[in-house]
Amino acid sequence: MSDTRGEVQRVGLVQQLTRFVLVGGFCALVDSGAYWLLLHAGLWVHLAKAISFILGTTTAYFLNKRFTFTDAADRGVGQAGGFALLYTVTFFVNVGTNALMLAVLPTFRWEFALAWVVAQGVGTTINFVLLRTVVFRR
Repeated sequence: MSDTRGEVQRVGLVQQLTRFVLVGGFCALVDSGAYWLLLHAGLWVHLAKAISFILGTTTAYFLNKRFTFTDAADRGVGQAGGFALLYTVTFFVNVGTNALMLAVLPTFRWEFALAWVVAQGVGTTINFVLLRTVVFRR
């Protein structure tokens, strides 16, 4: 963000967290919507989760760069590479957590939804901390 003099305004932790939650909510809808559509299309559950994660992640990169971490130094390809590396690690954490939850949860109506929520929560926590402190640092 810039003020009238063209100076960069700093976005505080609370503002970033609020924006991150809003962006994350939207990206979670992208991820979840794709996941359910792919499951209903008969795709293997783990492949459906992987594809939905990639769609949500791509959306997250562009929205977080533009809306959440607006005062971060733009490091170009290095920043995109850091984001890709972080989300590659988070991808395995997310898909692995989802698979683990499906393995340990009893069979019930909302089993897939609960596994998705837990996987999303773990990944989201990791992402916010590392996006703020490493990828989109000031």
